[in-house]
Amino acid sequence: QVQLVESGGGQVQTGDSLRLSCTASGRTFSDYAMGWFRQAPAKEREFVASISWTGDTTDYATSTKGRFTISRDNGKDTVYLQMNSLIPEDTAVYYCAARLVLWGGPTWSRPSEYKYWGQGTQVAVSS
Repeated sequence: QVQLVESGGGQVQTGDSLRLSCTASGRTFSDYAMGWFRQAPAKEREFVASISWTGDTTDYATSTKGRFTISRDNGKDTVYLQMNSLIPEDTAVYYCAARLVLWGGPTWSRPSEYKYWGQGTQVAVSS
């Protein structure tokens, strides 16, 4: 299995940027497709972005497309989420997730499709 640790969250103002990182350990990182999800209070966990195990293919939620960029460095066992033009609606706990790639894909957007999760990092955007 793989262990995931997120970092980079914080409190910012509307229009600011943040970069989240998620570092994996335990197994070969490039065997996994990765995703970012977020959960605001009293709301369900929602898809933010995903990236294939090679990094060649990415997918975004409609609400984050054009503002967020997902990337990965397989040499550093890390996936990133660059978040620009942040708005209060982006306030949530952000989670990274990993899915061992055996077939299908190359990206996945449902929380149920990922087996491994980090502990989350809080992002708060004030107006």
